[in-house]
Amino acid sequence: MEVKRTFYRWLCCCCCYEEKPEKSPLISDTLLYFDREVKRRRAEEANLWNEPQDVSHTERDDDRELYNLLQKRARTRRGSEGYRRLSFDISAHRQVRKDVKDRWRVLLEDMGFHKEADSLLTVTSNTSYKSLRNPTEARRLLTMLAEESSIFEHQHIPAERYLFVLDRLIVLDIGSEFVSIARRFYPAETMESSEKDIEVPATAVLVSPGYEALEDGVEKDEEEGVLDEDNFLVNLLE
Repeated sequence: MEVKRTFYRWLCCCCCYEEKPEKSPLISDTLLYFDREVKRRRAEEANLWNEPQDVSHTERDDDRELYNLLQKRARTRRGSEGYRRLSFDISAHRQVRKDVKDRWRVLLEDMGFHKEADSLLTVTSNTSYKSLRNPTEARRLLTMLAEESSIFEHQHIPAERYLFVLDRLIVLDIGSEFVSIARRFYPAETMESSEKDIEVPATAVLVSPGYEALEDGVEKDEEEGVLDEDNFLVNLLE
C-alpha cells in the first residue's frame, strides 16, 4: 500500500511539473540594440537628411526622393543593372548634401574651429528642437544665408539641419560673424550670371565608357556599408 502511495505521489509530481521557458540572455537584446543604433547612425551620416527630425523622410521633397531611391534599391537584386543605377543616383543625392556640409566645414575651420567643426556640424534624429536656445535668431540667420549667399547651392529651401548648427554658433557668439563670412566666401548668384548660364549653347556630349567605370567606383565605395543599410531599411519597411 505504501508503495502505491509513493508511486501516485511521484506520478502527480511529474504531471504538475512544468518546465519554465528559457529566458533569452539579456546581452543578446543589448547587442541587437547597439547594432541597430550603429546602422542608424551610419545611415544618417551617409544620407545627411535635410530634415533630421522627420523620421519618415516625407516632409521635404528632396528627402522623400532620396528615401524612395533607398527603398527601391533595398528591394532590388544586388549586383543587377538596376541596382547599380540606383546606387549611382543615391550617391549623386548624397554628394550634393556632402558638398554643402563641406562648405560649412571650410568656413568653421577658417574661423579657427578645426577640432570642433565635426561636432558643431553633427545633427541626428536624436537632436531635439527643445535643445535650441535661440530658435528665432537661428531661423533669421538661416533665412539670411539662403537669400544672401550660395552656401546651400541650388536648394530653394535651406536644410533644416543647419538651424541647429547656427544655434550652436549663436551660443558661441559667432553666429553673425559666420553669416558675414559665408556671404563673402559664397556670394549669392546674380541675375546676370544666371542669364549667362542660360545663354551658353548646348553641345553634343558622347557617352564615355568612363561612365560605367564611374558607376563601378560608386558601387565599390559603398560596398562596405550598403548591405547593412539595405537590410536596415528592409527591416523598417517590414
